[in-house]
Amino acid sequence: MKQFRLFLLLVMLIPSVGFSQFFFDVSVDTAWNPTEVVFPPSPLQHQILFVGGDDVVQTTATYGNAPGQALAKQWHDFIGFTPDNDSDDLGWVSINHERIIANDSIGDGGGMTAFKVRRDPVTDLLEIVPQTLSDGRSGEFFNVDFVNTVGETGMNCGGITSSVDGRIWTAEEWFRSSNGSLGGQVRDLDPWTINTDIPGNFAGQTIEKYQNFNYMVEIDPKEAVAIRKQYNWGRQPFEGGAIASDNRTVYLGADATPGIFTKFVADVPGDFRSGRLFAYKHDAMGEPWVELPSNDLNVSLNFASEALSLGATMFNRLEWVTYYDGKIYMTETGRDNIGDRLKNGAAIGGVLDYHWVEPVRERHPELSEKTDDQILDFVMAGFYNDYYGRVLEFDPATGLVTTYVNGGPFLSSSPEIADYPDKHLSNPDGLNVMVTNGRPYMIICEDLNGTSNGRTPAGVSNRTCEMYLLDMSITDPSIDDLVRVSIVPLGAEVTGAQPTSDGKTILVNSQHPSSSNPYPYNNSLTYAITGWDEAITAITSLDELEKPALESLDFQVWPNPVSRVLNFNKVTDAALYNNSGQRIKVFRGLKSVDVSDLMPGVYFLKTLQGEGRKLIIQ
Repeated sequence: MKQFRLFLLLVMLIPSVGFSQFFFDVSVDTAWNPTEVVFPPSPLQHQILFVGGDDVVQTTATYGNAPGQALAKQWHDFIGFTPDNDSDDLGWVSINHERIIANDSIGDGGGMTAFKVRRDPVTDLLEIVPQTLSDGRSGEFFNVDFVNTVGETGMNCGGITSSVDGRIWTAEEWFRSSNGSLGGQVRDLDPWTINTDIPGNFAGQTIEKYQNFNYMVEIDPKEAVAIRKQYNWGRQPFEGGAIASDNRTVYLGADATPGIFTKFVADVPGDFRSGRLFAYKHDAMGEPWVELPSNDLNVSLNFASEALSLGATMFNRLEWVTYYDGKIYMTETGRDNIGDRLKNGAAIGGVLDYHWVEPVRERHPELSEKTDDQILDFVMAGFYNDYYGRVLEFDPATGLVTTYVNGGPFLSSSPEIADYPDKHLSNPDGLNVMVTNGRPYMIICEDLNGTSNGRTPAGVSNRTCEMYLLDMSITDPSIDDLVRVSIVPLGAEVTGAQPTSDGKTILVNSQHPSSSNPYPYNNSLTYAITGWDEAITAITSLDELEKPALESLDFQVWPNPVSRVLNFNKVTDAALYNNSGQRIKVFRGLKSVDVSDLMPGVYFLKTLQGEGRKLIIQ
């Protein structure tokens, strides 16, 4: 199992540590000389950059209050990155705050924070760059001003980092159906008059306050201000999006069941104020798209029903969307109980495509004699519990959406930790592609919808979310090809997953962790994992390291220097002793041990059967 555990707050390890200590001596003879296992130093470094509720952001004059500063909002989600091509600094980082909460200084609703980073020439770590913006604000972290520009935002979840030039959009996700659904965290509920430079019947129109939420919203991270809400892309529970290399085509995903896969094609490259709007329809004649007016406010406000009435293809909660090498990848995170949601969408006109067939047939062998269309009827009727979700691939050249990698494996019940699979992908959400040393790696983040059916081991109630890398040079990838690279504190969602432009660092968010965690892991925070240009070499050699151990029946131990994890070839009860022979840890029923908290030195590992290894951590 390939693991890189950044934090020590690991739910999966807690039930395994401390049991059966009476089976192990409290000390061992330091003259004992078992086989040595050398643990090289990790090429990766990690650092915390930005802590919600703790770091201070610079604010503009808002709601009649003077410019000043305030504690940053929480619930960090999407991370955008805009390269700086005009200086030695690396670029600007944009952080979404998904939670909606009233705030006199920052503004009601959700929000964003922007800051700039550079790379230390000696350590390669990131440094926050102090800035003075054109509006006079000075500091390190800056609240993005929505209130005084486009109106409050809410539920700032995913977003877009343009693959062309690093332009940033934030996505307003949870769909608002009334002013009351704003939860009292947006206090000004007066009707909103649209002020926009988007052509059509938008500017000057007055809408209900809640109808000014649920758009893609472009921001300027360099000045920490919003630019425009994209009324011409439709009002949807947006999660993710991507801009193709032509700088005209935008692909968008909506987190709903049914969710619509949307495309906007700008008339002029880089100018997304005017263009043509489409919804994906896999069975359309010719191109698999149906067109909707992009300049009609009524269509925008009712986009989902308008698209479904034209026969749009229905998805089960589309999350993040990313572009690489001419193709679009998006996470369909799944939903345990689809119920009548797809059936209701079909009543309007929505249809299902055939990417459902593979996971349903795998889960339900009793349907082997059914046709593919009958499989779709099974899904439409709400009989398929989509526990794990998947990553989808859309190829514009063929017009087909196919499954790139399925979640799972399916488990009818949650196994004990000792029997838990080495790799299990549940409810993929955050998604990106990192290119380092010329090689592309997909970054996949989990956001567990539940704990049943093996999404966590039996008896583990916290939803422990993990982040994986997937080598995109692999043909027909599967769960076995995933490399686990990070796990966040108890209760948190792992998200963000934004590589820097030089391919050395992945920026990651730990969102809404348990408040019982020790500081700072009881706050949403942004951290950086640096050194991927060196670590990728180690990761690609891991399979060769593991083969001898897996093929041997004897007890085998091998280190993962990238992850700081000690792997065993079988489930093991073991104790760890320091160089003085004193017992410091006991592990029960594990196939790997996280040693990231151990200082360099000599240690002894002893199993319940008396087998041992001398561990040298460099």
